[in-house]
Amino acid sequence: MPELPEVETIRQELVPHIKGRRILHVTFRWHRIAAQPRAEEMARRLVGHVITDVGRRGKFLLFSLEPPAVLIVHLRMTGQLHIHPTTTPPDKHTHVIISLDNERAIHYRDARKFGRFYLTAHAEEVIGHLGPEPLDPQWTPQDLAKAIRHRRAPIKSLLLDQRVVAGLGNIYTDEALFLAGIHPLRPGHTLSEEEIQALHHAIRQVLEEALAARGSTIATYLPPSQRRGEYQKRRRVYRRAGQPCPVCGTPIQRTRVSGRSTHYCPHCQR
Repeated sequence: MPELPEVETIRQELVPHIKGRRILHVTFRWHRIAAQPRAEEMARRLVGHVITDVGRRGKFLLFSLEPPAVLIVHLRMTGQLHIHPTTTPPDKHTHVIISLDNERAIHYRDARKFGRFYLTAHAEEVIGHLGPEPLDPQWTPQDLAKAIRHRRAPIKSLLLDQRVVAGLGNIYTDEALFLAGIHPLRPGHTLSEEEIQALHHAIRQVLEEALAARGSTIATYLPPSQRRGEYQKRRRVYRRAGQPCPVCGTPIQRTRVSGRSTHYCPHCQR
């Protein structure tokens, strides 16, 4: 699933092509992509709106519209957004086509069909449950401590909880826990103040590195430019089971936490 760095890269690449453009026509080729309202109504209501900006909240893309409304897109596992000339025919995995007034169209591709579109007057109706943005200067180690202080769940599970912090997924949670030297199965309430500070710093460091690398292309992620992300070449532990730890040389181990594949160094993360 695209995480914060991938979704932010998509946002940055979309803006130059669609900001200020008017929506002329919308086609849903797979109606279940529309979560709220139904596909027919969403397609009808979107026509005529101007896209004034594209934002991001956690793993959600927010298309600000005029007259005032917000189109929210959650890419889930395999969702992609690409810009094509309006004459480009859709392939079999293209399920939504948004035609614009510059002879370009946004194609939403999704091989697994898990992504969802929401059209709302108030974004908080859809994303109000999300926790703080990890790269927000106002998010502090004290905020992280407050969110996990009394939680007995594994710290890996807590970081994947979008109510604790928004935008982290499997890749960058594993990488941040390794940098902080914290075992993914440690209960949240057992972390010391120093460990929480180290984890807060590691989360930001990993996300900034991944943003600079335009995210990770491991499976299906491709931004609108269709240039692959490069962070997968810099991973320290994620999907490196059996390979030597880059710090101590101990083989990286793999386990499961809350049903998610998890990678760690048994020496550096005790």
